[in-house]
Amino acid sequence: MKTSILSLLALLTILFTSCNTLKLPSGTPECVEKKIKEIQAAPASNPPTEVWLWKADGSSYYYFTSPCCDQFNYLYDNNCTLVCAPDGGFTGKGDGKCPQFTGKVEKTLIWEDKR
Repeated sequence: MKTSILSLLALLTILFTSCNTLKLPSGTPECVEKKIKEIQAAPASNPPTEVWLWKADGSSYYYFTSPCCDQFNYLYDNNCTLVCAPDGGFTGKGDGKCPQFTGKVEKTLIWEDKR
């Protein structure tokens, strides 16, 4: 009986910790992980939030989508300092404050809220 209870507790611990573990690419800043955990703690949005890694001109940026309709989507640097809103808003064209990237911008989805 004691072995069964211990086995059940071990299984529940594995399941609980695996649900809370984020599988992000190595090198993802802690502040990005913290922002994602804050999103997970809030009610699910519609459409679900996505986080994209943008690589441009030798730098990495993190693009967070916003919930529906006329809201900006935000781009952050490695320190989670807001860079700009590349798109969204009433015009769909963002805030007009983004840098002009000289090379190709490589975009990779690194997380999406699957709730």
